[in-house]
Amino acid sequence: MKICFASNNPHKLGEIRDALMGRPINLLSLRDINCFEELPETKQTLEGNALEKAEHVLKNYGIVCFADDTGLEVDALQGAPGVYSARYAGVGKKSDDNIDLLLSNMSNKSNRSAQFRTVIALVGLEQHPVFFEGIVKGRITRERRGSGGFGYDAVFVPMGNSKTFAEMTLPEKNSLSHRAIAVRKLNDYLTSRAD
Repeated sequence: MKICFASNNPHKLGEIRDALMGRPINLLSLRDINCFEELPETKQTLEGNALEKAEHVLKNYGIVCFADDTGLEVDALQGAPGVYSARYAGVGKKSDDNIDLLLSNMSNKSNRSAQFRTVIALVGLEQHPVFFEGIVKGRITRERRGSGGFGYDAVFVPMGNSKTFAEMTLPEKNSLSHRAIAVRKLNDYLTSRAD
């Protein structure tokens, strides 16, 4: 089964390929289908953005597609940065800028609880889109820790752990990450259809 994952982010592709390893799925990136345009992300929810990207690929490239959107939702910041996680410090800014702003906004907060939430939208297999959600609760550290991962991984410790995502190996992170949970749900769905 050929399916496009609407991303060229090598970190995301690596996580998803690892999570789908051993499955009869030919996972293609945007590059693999010659899509080099910036996909639209104009919605106010993770679900809306994931669906918008997946539907754009299906409509314009004619291939079954899934897309994800992920947000870091911090309790003390009323759920921010949320849907704006990738551009929290402004459009065109880097992950380090986003982390700097987050740590600055959290500097006087005693409540460090937060969650990562990923929503995957799959289109092209059913008459309607199918959604899969993964949530990992945890806390925000007071400084960066670790050199792996990407995004906010260096400042997020999942519940029940002492390491940040950035201090974990990819298999460790994939055993409990928000994206891995959503991908496992997607994988279970695809497997059930193949049976």
